Amino acid sequence: MNMNGANSHDIQSLLSSSARDFLIRSNGDQVKLDSLKGKIGLYFSASWCGPCQRFTPILAEVYNELSRQGDFEVIFVSGDEDDEAFKGYFSKMPWLAVPFSDSETRDKLDELFKVMGIPHLVILDENGKVLSDGGVEIIREYGVEGYPFTVERIKEMKEQEERAKREQSLRSVLTSHSRDFVISSDGRKISVSELEGKTIGLYFSMSSYKASAEFTPRLVEVYEKLKGKGESFEIVLISLDDEEESFKRDLGSMPWLALPFKDKSREKLARYFELSTLPTLVIIGPDGKTLHSNVAEAIEEHGVGAFPFTPEKFAELAEIQRAKEESQTLESVLVSGDLDFVVGKNGGKVPVSDLAGKTILLYFSAHWCPPCRAFLPKLIDAYKKIKERNESLEVVFISSDRDQTSFDEFFKGMPWLALPFGDARKASLSRKFKVSGIPMLVAIGPSGRTITKEARDMIAVHGAEAYPFTEERMKEIDGQYNEMAKGWPEKVKHALHEHELVLDRCGVYSCDGCDEEGRVWAFSCDECDFCLHPNCTLGEDKGTKDDKSEEQNPSKEGWRCDGGLCYKGVAAGWIQFVASPIEQELQMASLVLTPFEVMGSHVAAAKCKCANKC
Repeated sequence: MNMNGANSHDIQSLLSSSARDFLIRSNGDQVKLDSLKGKIGLYFSASWCGPCQRFTPILAEVYNELSRQGDFEVIFVSGDEDDEAFKGYFSKMPWLAVPFSDSETRDKLDELFKVMGIPHLVILDENGKVLSDGGVEIIREYGVEGYPFTVERIKEMKEQEERAKREQSLRSVLTSHSRDFVISSDGRKISVSELEGKTIGLYFSMSSYKASAEFTPRLVEVYEKLKGKGESFEIVLISLDDEEESFKRDLGSMPWLALPFKDKSREKLARYFELSTLPTLVIIGPDGKTLHSNVAEAIEEHGVGAFPFTPEKFAELAEIQRAKEESQTLESVLVSGDLDFVVGKNGGKVPVSDLAGKTILLYFSAHWCPPCRAFLPKLIDAYKKIKERNESLEVVFISSDRDQTSFDEFFKGMPWLALPFGDARKASLSRKFKVSGIPMLVAIGPSGRTITKEARDMIAVHGAEAYPFTEERMKEIDGQYNEMAKGWPEKVKHALHEHELVLDRCGVYSCDGCDEEGRVWAFSCDECDFCLHPNCTLGEDKGTKDDKSEEQNPSKEGWRCDGGLCYKGVAAGWIQFVASPIEQELQMASLVLTPFEVMGSHVAAAKCKCANKC
């Protein structure tokens, strides 16, 4: 986020054209540019962009509160493809816009402010000086409290948060200026002071989110056991639901307390505890300090055995986990009760015991996921080549598909085994291997121990040569690629790019010279996110280019979308999530709605040219 940019702009010349000296409202009214005063937010957005659709109401809430002061105006700069889409989207906005017909001005603003992703909000002061090009992050994190959006104000807000963390108490966490209570499922008000001195779990949940719905019964079981044993423990639900009926129904099934519906503190708490996945259970100790940022996984794994959630208890659990991993067998991974088999192409059962002694790849994937479909041919190619060498390898497909038909359609193109669709083992395997994105490929060695959870990246880069996916094999391959690059220049100038290019190690990438896929070595410019194959750069066959490039699947021409932004241009590449997305929403057109975006916190994502992952 760039704060306090050095450049200043004349607002009227910036937003006008030779034929226009006005902006428009959604009802068609014209507003003269010379009437603008105060700070300006240039809002780059589009109706087809899911993240924009989710951010616009957040911005509208802030705008409506600030516009009463007459010192802040937002101007919509549309990225829509036609006037009808523009009008439909703009009708939901309370601010001004550059007319859709003035594509020249819209393109000029897009280029001037280097808009590579939407939603994008550039904040200018009354003199046209750029205060920040990270307005989306500021609004999400601080809302109205971030006003007037200056470096000094953001610094002050960050210092306040740090001070609050240092001086944290249960009251500072759970009370607000207008509320010093939580509520029970029957609507009674319970004073926060009654909870002081107890171990408190703050349960961030959303009733419509599958993972929350699955975790809640487990948490109820643990809660009731702890209360039955007389432990001084309480849970406070922080619901992310936006529908009151859903909130009431959810709380009615829970034996604990909650913040009131849509309490404003939930946004503050989501940001304060850096919420990045659901479900999350934050533990506050008897002294009011945070003991743990999320014990949901520990409760799934250990139940009441994870209480009292102290560092000492987690050290003890880590030792237990290490012992489990040391004694892990394929049966302990893939067998659960009577479920001791996988299925073949004809639907016949294959006992897990028949796979013992082989290297097993657990392939977490789904038909609805474009990166999964893109990766599948590579995995099939590597699988066949490894099998041709008579290596002892098998793959087991673990589906996240929505129905049997989708599962069958996807599985019929695979030459290996699978867990049956809807198998109960899928959930436990996802938890065990911490599957937060697909496709994911876990390698289990002949001994039954886990070799790596990064086999997907190994095959993407090295194909069949990655077998048997061990650290030793990766070191061998590393040495071969280092030998390949001997004698290559560390830096070059190239006619296709204005800046100096540096020899760099990377994964799989798209060459900006020939648009084909490359791997391992590239000559790149970090400043511009520009990459060339060594053979495109040096004019020789350097063996780092794949024979055929992978088809990509942009959401709109020239754009690719993740849960927090839609990115423009080839250089923007795909996005790999480092935080768990909402599974149901992941299944919609490659767009991801994350629970922490709903709460206004910044989505955790890593921008990468090669990360074809949902």
